[in-house]
Amino acid sequence: MFKYDRRFIRNFSIIAHIDHGKSTIADRLLELTGTIAQRDMQQQVLDAMDLERERGITIKAHPVTMYYTADDGHTYQINFIDTPGHVDFTYEVSRSLSACEGALLVVDAVQGVQAQSLANVHLAIERNLEILPVINKIDLPSANCESVKQQIEDVIGLDTSHSILCSAKTGVGIKEILEQILLTFPPPKDPQDDIIRALVFDSHYDPYRGVMVYVRMISGEINKKTLIKMMATGKTFEVLEVGIFSPTEKPVDVLRPGEVGYLLANIKITADVKIGDTITSAKKPALEPLPGFRTISPVVYAGIYPVDSSDFEILRDALTKLQLNDSALHVEQESSMALGFGFRCGFLGLLHLEIVFERLQREFNLDIITTAPSVVYKIAYTDGKVENVDNVAHYPDPTFIEYIEEPWVKSHIMVPSEYLGAIMSLGMEKRGEQIKTETMDASRLLLTYRFPLNEILTDFNDKLKSVTRGYGSFDYEFEKYEIGDIVKLEIRVNEEPVDAFSCLVHRTKAEGRGRAICEKLVEVIPMQQFKVPVQAAIGGKVIARETIRAITKNVTAKCYGGDITRKRKLWEKQKEGKKRMKEIGKVNIPQSAFMEVLKASE
Repeated sequence: MFKYDRRFIRNFSIIAHIDHGKSTIADRLLELTGTIAQRDMQQQVLDAMDLERERGITIKAHPVTMYYTADDGHTYQINFIDTPGHVDFTYEVSRSLSACEGALLVVDAVQGVQAQSLANVHLAIERNLEILPVINKIDLPSANCESVKQQIEDVIGLDTSHSILCSAKTGVGIKEILEQILLTFPPPKDPQDDIIRALVFDSHYDPYRGVMVYVRMISGEINKKTLIKMMATGKTFEVLEVGIFSPTEKPVDVLRPGEVGYLLANIKITADVKIGDTITSAKKPALEPLPGFRTISPVVYAGIYPVDSSDFEILRDALTKLQLNDSALHVEQESSMALGFGFRCGFLGLLHLEIVFERLQREFNLDIITTAPSVVYKIAYTDGKVENVDNVAHYPDPTFIEYIEEPWVKSHIMVPSEYLGAIMSLGMEKRGEQIKTETMDASRLLLTYRFPLNEILTDFNDKLKSVTRGYGSFDYEFEKYEIGDIVKLEIRVNEEPVDAFSCLVHRTKAEGRGRAICEKLVEVIPMQQFKVPVQAAIGGKVIARETIRAITKNVTAKCYGGDITRKRKLWEKQKEGKKRMKEIGKVNIPQSAFMEVLKASE
């Protein structure tokens, strides 16, 4: 049995690239410590969402408390906070690392160090965490442990003399990992006083019990009936239940300094809980909050609209609940001529957008569509005012614009050296600037590039995987805004501008993009009684045009022989009718057309 003693508590996280075996190592640790019964065991226990299992990625950070009796005879409480591996969920990782003293760096013995592990390791180093390298999948025939160790030392600069070789699949080396965690990672720091301070690192909405807040205790104790205060919102609540994750919720009597757990306090309004906030006592509050994590600013914006406008309120509730579980999601209301009322949402990347879209459909059973993703541009006006624009509808008259700045990112791309040519041509196609090329080992290169963010948003990752046969990996971080030749590409259907299809693009890409959208619209908009022009224009200049053919009726079918003037008379009459119809006719664009255009690429 574990008797509370801060010296025997360890809090750690796992950092790894997608598919390097992080969730499987977590499974083995849970098995070895007896946290989960053998009959309840399934693969990737901590990946609770169907979406996580289907895609084989971790989306949410899952905490779990394990008890382990070590070789030295003491029983330790080990709090493990699982973290996602994908670059779009770096925010989840930074939050998890704030609640830990150490991190395992898991690297695949075949693939070696990948770009996203590199990004997340730097997050851990910034927070002065102890890092323990673990080389996984040593049971594979092509595993090369020595080369991977060398890479970790050269690329990341970590000492690998105490690194552990393991195979999560066969269970080799898992006990060594546990023992090394106890030796390498320090226990939580001694609290400075007994005032309650707890860091909120996550939360989710339980429809029966309100908001469940995940906390890491720093000082003081929280139990039932404690009156707590949220320092960001100033709201006070009475705690109804505290507990730990084992791996499901398990109530306990009290949470003490250094422990990780949850609390329920009948919080019904989701906005009352802010991720990164400090919880303190309502009677004897702390003077200042704990250093939280940086507030995250969205990178990609897209509109989310209900297919049936009566679902608008349900969509609003669903987004509020999702925001609680995913604080990097930014939501504000907007309306569109074509799509009605909806929400403008900010995301950390395209995968983040995709996951939120699927979660809304599955968890809340909503029928929704999304507009094309866009980034935030800074527009400087001739009168000196500067404005952020992320929506085409808010694009001002070009005569008042002095210049437009677009966001640029710094990107690290790791590829086998034989694909260097393909990557360079992909970089040129995406308006990238190559900064440097470094050799990691005999067969792999680390390329550092600068890209405009809107170029790598939609399909860069897919193209990178295609040209490198799945071996390439990349991550990016925002660098700065630079002046760019950005124009508004307006799409007109039957001379009417359609906001939902219009977008902001770089002038050099405008023609290709316009042509692709026009061609797609001709395919998906049904034929009308009259010819419908579909045009792409910049300002007043049309740069691409396609025509949707009219449904024709053979009005001269009843004429057999006779003078040609009879036929001409009928044709003229038909022409007049078409002209009149065109003046008053409206083109109804089907909902499917919006989705199809999003898939149209240059």
